[in-house]
Amino acid sequence: MKMNITSAAGVISLLDEPEPQLKAFALEKLNSIVDVFWAEISENVDKIEVLYEDSTFKNSELAALVASKVYYHLGAFEESLTFALGAGSLFNVNDTSEYVETIIAKCIDFYTKQRVKNIDGTEEQRKEIDPRLEAIVNRMFQRCFDDRQYKQAVGISLETRRIDIFERAILESEDVNAMLLYSLNVCMSLIQNRHFRNTVLLLLTKLYMGLQTPDYINVCQCYIFLDDAQAVADILEKLLKGTEENSLMAYQIAFDMYDSATQQFLLRVQNALRSTVPLPQTDPKKVGDEKEDSNMEEGKEKMEAEASETGSSPTPVKPQTEEEKKLADRMKKLHTILGGEITIGLHLQFLIRNNKTDTLILKNTKEAVRNSVCHSATVMSNSFMHCGTTCDQFLRDNLEWLARATNWAKFTATASLGVIHKGHEKEALNLMSTYLPKDSSPGSAYSEGGGLYALGLIHANHGGEITDYLLNQLKDASTDMVRHGGCLGLGLAAMGTARQDIYEQLKFNLYQDDAVTGEAAGIAMGLVMLGTKQSTAIEDMVAYAKETQHEKILRGLALGIALTMYGRLEEADALIESLCLDKDPILRWSGMFTLAMAYCGSGSNQAIRKLLHVAVSDVNDDVRRVAVTSLGFLLFRTPEQCPQVVSLLSESYNPHVRFGAAMALGIACSGTGLKEALSLLEPMTNDPVNYVRQGALIASALVLVQQNENTCPKVAHYRSLYSKIISDKHDDVMAKFGAILALGIIDAGGRNMTISLQSRTGHMNMEAVVGMLVFTQFWFWYPLTLFLSMAFTPTCLVGLNEDLKMPKLEFRSNAKPSQFAYPPPLEDKKEKTKEKVLTAVLSITAKQKKKEAEKKKDEEKMDVDDEKKEKEKEKEEEKMETEEGEKEKQDKEKSEKEKEPEPNFQMLDNPARVMKAQLKVLVMPEGSRYLPVKDVSHGGIILLKNNKPGEQEEIIEPVAAGGPKMEEEDEPEPPEPFEWTED
Repeated sequence: MKMNITSAAGVISLLDEPEPQLKAFALEKLNSIVDVFWAEISENVDKIEVLYEDSTFKNSELAALVASKVYYHLGAFEESLTFALGAGSLFNVNDTSEYVETIIAKCIDFYTKQRVKNIDGTEEQRKEIDPRLEAIVNRMFQRCFDDRQYKQAVGISLETRRIDIFERAILESEDVNAMLLYSLNVCMSLIQNRHFRNTVLLLLTKLYMGLQTPDYINVCQCYIFLDDAQAVADILEKLLKGTEENSLMAYQIAFDMYDSATQQFLLRVQNALRSTVPLPQTDPKKVGDEKEDSNMEEGKEKMEAEASETGSSPTPVKPQTEEEKKLADRMKKLHTILGGEITIGLHLQFLIRNNKTDTLILKNTKEAVRNSVCHSATVMSNSFMHCGTTCDQFLRDNLEWLARATNWAKFTATASLGVIHKGHEKEALNLMSTYLPKDSSPGSAYSEGGGLYALGLIHANHGGEITDYLLNQLKDASTDMVRHGGCLGLGLAAMGTARQDIYEQLKFNLYQDDAVTGEAAGIAMGLVMLGTKQSTAIEDMVAYAKETQHEKILRGLALGIALTMYGRLEEADALIESLCLDKDPILRWSGMFTLAMAYCGSGSNQAIRKLLHVAVSDVNDDVRRVAVTSLGFLLFRTPEQCPQVVSLLSESYNPHVRFGAAMALGIACSGTGLKEALSLLEPMTNDPVNYVRQGALIASALVLVQQNENTCPKVAHYRSLYSKIISDKHDDVMAKFGAILALGIIDAGGRNMTISLQSRTGHMNMEAVVGMLVFTQFWFWYPLTLFLSMAFTPTCLVGLNEDLKMPKLEFRSNAKPSQFAYPPPLEDKKEKTKEKVLTAVLSITAKQKKKEAEKKKDEEKMDVDDEKKEKEKEKEEEKMETEEGEKEKQDKEKSEKEKEPEPNFQMLDNPARVMKAQLKVLVMPEGSRYLPVKDVSHGGIILLKNNKPGEQEEIIEPVAAGGPKMEEEDEPEPPEPFEWTED
């Protein structure tokens, strides 16, 4: 018969017995009942500890296990862990009890802290790790391998800095390729220490290269993070010298690199390639100039002919073999890809081809605005709607209205042309020639400054030759408006190049101590030195920021400092700390933005904690607003987390904090249509403070960009809300400004662009992050609003053949056409509601007519009675007929709809508009002539292998810039030839 024990006193008393066997028996019993009687046993835990410490006692490990469990129940986890380590093999890591799970978690946490301190910490922080602790962790890893939990092993090995386990987990997994990709994503999104991340990336490149077919695309992505241009150049050279398929792979890597790397890195790759495989000697400035090319060819032929005649030549030209010609041709193509001309050209073609801007929205907005702020907002909204489409028809149709812009509004209006013609680089100088500074006839300084700013926006992050033009214009500028535009334009064109001559010129402009010029110079210095962490640049900027009396200059430098530390992670900690402790609030918010840029996209808990602390503790509203806004930059890789983090801040008593929460949601959740974000923004659109409403309206558009009613049902509500606010005469200007911008953002780039702060390859989209950061400064300076255009990314899929041309082909989207369709255009209400205007009738006249009618009615009643009945009968019959007709019509329409159900798929022509969510359902159709080098579900520009190289390809002809023209009527044919005589 089994008895239930009601007390552990009897078993505990056995611990006082002199016989070791009895003590061992007591410990075994206590181990089995400790989960029930731990409170009673805890009073005698010292006796158990004595047994553990007794070296002559054979069962000391069992004593340690019992003591560990007692301390666990008491909540003393550190003591519990210490005794668990003493229990040795008796502590079973494979047990699934709550006690074992908790102690293992504590064990890993403690081990991780110590490992990190030993690798990253100072000499005093480094300690030798308890081998027993390491043994438990090793057993835990073994458990992961036994259970085939390789992803778990990768995660814990990265946390504990165990590179040996990390490598083993990848190599022992069933699908090494998938595990490598998972590890790369984890490495890029979760590791917040730059040095350790580089160690992991080096190992990943080794593993990628060790595959049976090396994954060169991801290897090169790793090398971009490692900033190793030479290694990338070596891989590209190796691929170019290989088969046709290998050369396609090299082109694909080059396209992906252009999306991910800085101008400086791409330039270094090109230089490294030139040193190994020299290009055929041509003047780079004259590439594309056919006349010059033909002249060079003629000259070359002449030289060769002369050489053959004389039989000798001072510099004998060795004829190129077929292989060398092929390699030179491939190299030339690769250089054009790395130079970015092809990517920019393809995006431009896609945006011109697919432009679906609804100009009625702009027309309605234009008619509703009544002041200069809303006028400027409409001009900027138009530029966002037409971003990259080269379609400036709205401005041409409303030149008189546009001419109302004066002073800085004129500057902004001119600069907005740069957004419309973004990427239209070949014609940039011709397009902007009217507005650019001229020696002969000086024009408006505001227009000239705006023109230079526009050139920068057209060439953002792809300066090339225009950089030197802008540099010269800045040197020659005589007014602060032209210098302001020149600095911004130059900063944009030379972004991330770290060119010392440009930096020095900008510094010279900064030191002129002019408020307007200084603000732009401060921002531009940060743009040029983007992510370089150059100590002299930081010292220059911080020192001048502490000296200057101009708030505008201080604000410009505050942004510049933050941009210099882009992506530097822990390397920026010392600077952030010193800025956050400064007594000047502008430098403190510079510290917040520096933190946002350094840890951008990392989701670092430490950085988030710091921002949240400042958001609720700083005495200055600007600092608090910026701290909350900065959360968006940290969390954009995991947008679903942002609403949880800022939910309480969105209800803060402080309107600046509420505005910051709205912007953080807009930045982190941009282009996602996230319901949780919209549910937080909705109450803020009715906030009592107008600038909070402004922030909420702009943020909602950032979240809803390119969404339709199928992907996000709320979009219709927000579109009507924007229109309602704009048309309401009594609404505040600030809210109207937000609503007008929101209309432009939500339909960005002819409804073909989204906002994404990370590239398709998983890298941070540097251009987008910078654009978004400077855009937030519209709070102080409206012209900076145009920086948002840098965050717009075309949602395209472009297939290219080996000649880098677009062949005619189709992609299959396995979703209903309506799922990802364009939003329906607005209908012009004026045309629909043309009603007959009733004539006003006086009440006296109405009464008189009524009397006369009654009198007449009485006289003719008898005669008319029968007629009236007949008429009523006829009317009823007519009514029945019309009702039947309508019913038949409805039934017919209904049956037609039933007959033609919406297909479950859609065929998309190359180049195709493909939204991010649509990529998952995108495939190449069966039996297609072309085979993609990488999966089409990645989107972007994809190289295609032609499976029928012998057959002729149908190539898509490029569309002329300025958008597809309206179909013109056929011109009459010219008359037949004839001879004219005077008779």
